[in-house]
Amino acid sequence: MLSQHFLFFFAMLGAFNGLIAASVLWWRARGEPSQRWLALLILMVGVRTGKSVAFHFWPDIPRIVLQLGLTACFLIGPCLFFLLRSCQANSGGLSHIDRWHIAGVLAITLLVNVLLPYSGHVDLWRWTITPAIQYVWLGYLLLASAQLLRHRSTLMGTPSGRLLLGAVIGVWLIWLAYFTSGYTSYIVGALSFTFVLTASVLVYLRLRAGQAPIEPYQDRRISDAEATPQLQALEDLMDRERLHLDPALTLPRLARRLGIPQTRLSQLLNDNKQTSFKSYLAQLRVVEAKALLQQLPAKPLERVAEEAGFQSMSTFHSAFKKLEGITPAAFRAASSNSGNRFQHS
Repeated sequence: MLSQHFLFFFAMLGAFNGLIAASVLWWRARGEPSQRWLALLILMVGVRTGKSVAFHFWPDIPRIVLQLGLTACFLIGPCLFFLLRSCQANSGGLSHIDRWHIAGVLAITLLVNVLLPYSGHVDLWRWTITPAIQYVWLGYLLLASAQLLRHRSTLMGTPSGRLLLGAVIGVWLIWLAYFTSGYTSYIVGALSFTFVLTASVLVYLRLRAGQAPIEPYQDRRISDAEATPQLQALEDLMDRERLHLDPALTLPRLARRLGIPQTRLSQLLNDNKQTSFKSYLAQLRVVEAKALLQQLPAKPLERVAEEAGFQSMSTFHSAFKKLEGITPAAFRAASSNSGNRFQHS
């Protein structure tokens, strides 16, 4: 009896913690597509494994619970695939084809659940729909793996690349546990999710605590082969999330978002981009300010400074003059005169 209690506890631990992790990730995503897809992926796996635990210990549970769990299982593959799609470098969001793809998946999910409910089509679900779901899951796993392999040159050495590799491997382990459950036990799938989620959380906590192997600031310059993908990841992150517009952005915070030690980021900026963190932010903010200064109707300089991410007018003025050679007001006047000459010519 005690062993059954332990089995239930460890099997349900992954499902329960997965629901919490998915909720936290969704709440903290703030519109970031990749984090939203990760939250959905964890949620779908959590619901699917929760159903497995419930069915293992209470075989007579309502069939709607079985239908809900199997529907979540069907959506695991698409969530993983679009997690990778959303993390691809230079991606400006989902393409038109991607949107139709998602609409098709949702339409199939809705139609099957409404027109063929589990309670009225038990044999169909047991012998046809459930095996089909397993193979659809496998198909998306292969697609996701192919996406990862295709973009390995861009993702290699970047934090997002390592995280995506971990996600794909984790989902492969869970799929294999369910697919081979006939030779082991149905509960192994839920236990595998507990293992994968626990391992992921431990790695995350060790990284946050600085206990994971972290390379110190090196005396030698980081090679271009190492630096290029990480600098590209930094550029993609800043283009996508425009973090430089936050006046409170710090080096440790940016390093955490990028997933590398702050000493590594500092060295990349200093040695490989020949600039400091503050100068790097100033350059991005001045570019933003130049665009704002050319907008009509003209905005007050104080508002331009604020929207560009500068903490004060003095900082805005000195950074702009240092990089552009003129004051913001003079730049606006020159841009206005240039525009007027163009119109009269």
